[in-house]
Amino acid sequence: MSHPLEPRVAAYIAKRLPDAAQVAVSDLERISGGASRETYRFRVTYRQGGQAHDRKLILRRDPPASLIDTERRVEFAAYRAFHGSAVPVPRMLWLEEADDALDHPFFIAEELAGFQAAPQMLFAGGYDAVLPRVADRKWTILGEIAKADPAALGLTSVMPAVALDACWRRELDHWEAIFDAQEAEPQPIARAAIRWLRANPPPPAQKLSVVHGDYRTGNFLFDEAGEIHGVLDWEMAHLGDPLEDLAWGFNPVWAFGRGLAGGLVPQDEAIAIWERASGLTVDPAALYWWILFNCVKGQGIWVGSAHAFIDGGNRDPIMVYAAWWLLNAQDRAILKVMGKL
Repeated sequence: MSHPLEPRVAAYIAKRLPDAAQVAVSDLERISGGASRETYRFRVTYRQGGQAHDRKLILRRDPPASLIDTERRVEFAAYRAFHGSAVPVPRMLWLEEADDALDHPFFIAEELAGFQAAPQMLFAGGYDAVLPRVADRKWTILGEIAKADPAALGLTSVMPAVALDACWRRELDHWEAIFDAQEAEPQPIARAAIRWLRANPPPPAQKLSVVHGDYRTGNFLFDEAGEIHGVLDWEMAHLGDPLEDLAWGFNPVWAFGRGLAGGLVPQDEAIAIWERASGLTVDPAALYWWILFNCVKGQGIWVGSAHAFIDGGNRDPIMVYAAWWLLNAQDRAILKVMGKL
């Protein structure tokens, strides 16, 4: 049975490829996971210039209400900026910000097929021999993101700049405001962390970098040799302190119970890889601030997830699962980082 979106996606692509004929979409299916966009994979076939084409594509569509409120224009621009660079990303094709074609804004990209992303797969045992390679590639790529010049990438027109000494305050203000507006019940542990973060600000950023915003194990595509073929989920990308990105992956929640950075290697090894690739240095006190901040940010995401579900804006099971499972896990992570567990 075909998916009801198939003819509508085909009609949209036909408009974007006016010299193509016999445009048909098939095998459209939702990919599980991802709570800020609905993600689908599909095949499109058409004839163009006397040639038959058969392509595997990805559709990323805004849901009615999201776990995090993000700009698909920013995400699309980040992918485009890094395509063809030392940071592997899928090729973007079309961005649609109007609602008429598929009811909500969306974009379409080429699929990087044949690779894995799930941490459960990575840590099931079959990849143990290549985990050091995955770690080296993971933090080398993150170092390349940190090293990149946002202006040269053309991203300063879509991502607001911020003063080096104000990166921390802008991010903390943003996530504290989410607690203020969306928490369904008091969050005393996160609020205690916020008070500490405000009382002990970090030094100014070394440089203004592109911050992926969700760079962690689970958001990249890997193969059996431990190579990384695509960095995904740029919906929280912004300009800021590169230590924010490094520290997000050190949130204990993303250790997947393995006691290692990203579930892969000891934290000091990950830092050394990142420093070599980025040319930047890690101040331990600044990194600690950003790790604790990222625990608060993580809790803000789960608070937002619960709010979207309770409010009725998005009844996708992943919304309540994230809130139910991760609110407690993130509280424990905050306490662990603060030395209170």
